[in-house]
Amino acid sequence: MCLAVPMKIVELRADGTGVAELDGSRHDVDLSLVPGTTLGTYVIVHAGYAIEKLNQTEADAILQLFDELSR
Repeated sequence: MCLAVPMKIVELRADGTGVAELDGSRHDVDLSLVPGTTLGTYVIVHAGYAIEKLNQTEADAILQLFDELSR
């Protein structure tokens, strides 16, 4: 099963990649599918690619659901 998760962009790189963070864990992410991404933007990350931008309210709601499912 594959899972896409909301993550916050904490670093942008000149090569079109960046670093996204979730719960203190940081991952390299390809940002080529979501042009115009800025620091602090929440994105849905799947298999190392940011595939969609989210606002913070959307990201918080999804992360809360994940937290509830993990209990």
